Amino acid sequence: KNDRCSSHDNVHEVIVRMSRTALCQTYPVNSLLELTLKGNEKVRGVVYCTDEVSQTVVLKKSLNHTTLASEIFVIQANAVTNTDVIEEDAGEKESVPLGNISKKALEQQERKSIKLAEEALQHINQKASPAGQAVFDRLLKACNQVEWTGESILVLNQIQVDPPYGVENCRLLSDAGRQSEGSLDRVKKIVGHST
Repeated sequence: KNDRCSSHDNVHEVIVRMSRTALCQTYPVNSLLELTLKGNEKVRGVVYCTDEVSQTVVLKKSLNHTTLASEIFVIQANAVTNTDVIEEDAGEKESVPLGNISKKALEQQERKSIKLAEEALQHINQKASPAGQAVFDRLLKACNQVEWTGESILVLNQIQVDPPYGVENCRLLSDAGRQSEGSLDRVKKIVGHST
């Protein structure tokens, strides 16, 4: 008996949806509208698009005297109590044509993005513990010249940080000069600082 009720409800819902006017007909794209919402609030803008599934209307309002190009409103259709069409096809005046797109520029951007991604992957050590990777990331951010040597971290080609990556695991390499002791102190501070 329950299945028949829910089946009947589903059929009723489909009939209601089928009899409802499409939002794109009620709110034509590129039309300048003033919508009155429940609570007597008024919203004015050009219809950018409508969505039947969520029953929403998207209005775009150009802004003057600001760095923002436009303000966007997403409005539930059932919240609209009145619709005034101010101007049809108003959006065409506001639309900006897409500029020329250089295939060469896109390819350069793609190569640059791939290179950056590959560099980022080089900084990840699968053998290191999460704590070790976190120490490496902090050192890289602060010192810029950091690399993995096995499971140890090499900083500025002078200081090595061994697992488990604590302050006591930081040491100067034998060929590092005396001036490197200041760098060692700085690395120890970074290693000891947990986020």
